[in-house]
Amino acid sequence: MVDETVGALHNIKRFVAKSYVMVELEARKLRHDPSELLTRAIQPALWLLVFGVVLDQVRLIPTGDFSYLEFLTPGVLAQSVLFISIFYGITIVWERDLGIVQKFLVSPSSRSSLVTGKALSAGLRSLSQALIVYILALVIGVGLDLSIVNIILVAVTVVIGAAIFATLSLIIACLVKTRERFMGIGQMITMPLFFASNAIYPISIMPKWLQIIALGNPLTYMVDALRDLMIVGWVTEFSLVLDFAIMGGFALVLILIAARLYPRVGW
Repeated sequence: MVDETVGALHNIKRFVAKSYVMVELEARKLRHDPSELLTRAIQPALWLLVFGVVLDQVRLIPTGDFSYLEFLTPGVLAQSVLFISIFYGITIVWERDLGIVQKFLVSPSSRSSLVTGKALSAGLRSLSQALIVYILALVIGVGLDLSIVNIILVAVTVVIGAAIFATLSLIIACLVKTRERFMGIGQMITMPLFFASNAIYPISIMPKWLQIIALGNPLTYMVDALRDLMIVGWVTEFSLVLDFAIMGGFALVLILIAARLYPRVGW
């Protein structure tokens, strides 16, 4: 029994170490070329400083006792995570064309650790977006909850959300093979995921058929968790436990599927 426990702990340690290697590689890429992070700041800036400010003035969308900017800020962060992660699979296609994927596949690392590392790498990129959104929100006067615990939980939410959409992206990359087809499918699913969520308007004002779709959309639960953690006084529509449970379930299932399909990207 003791030997089995020690063996299990050793396997977990190896899994974490090999996943961390992939995250470290991503960190090195960002350190050598941080310009991508700066260019990605343009999109959340436009959503908050233009779209959000305008709709906050006209007050067309019911947001209760909160301003529309307070309602929108977590949705913009979730959108930024979605847009970064859903196209993360294109790097897999490039790595395959350069022969890097084949090197990963012949390494002793398990497929699940490779996929988990890729998912966490997308989370690393997304954390930079969280920092940008926080700065922009503070500039325009959004009432953010800046407690350390909530900021840490926001980071965890961002990483899990990024893992969901990055592994979905990886699955698509494993199936379609070419960059052009991947980009087409990525663009096709990004907008439905975004607009069929509570990112820019409440679920309550959606038609019934769209509400059903929104409740099956992982982005909905990510936005719900972010609103509860980021905005002072916000009461979550579902519950944080439910939000994290659903996001964690999506992430686990997609990682398992992606791990099974990952060898196909090297064909």
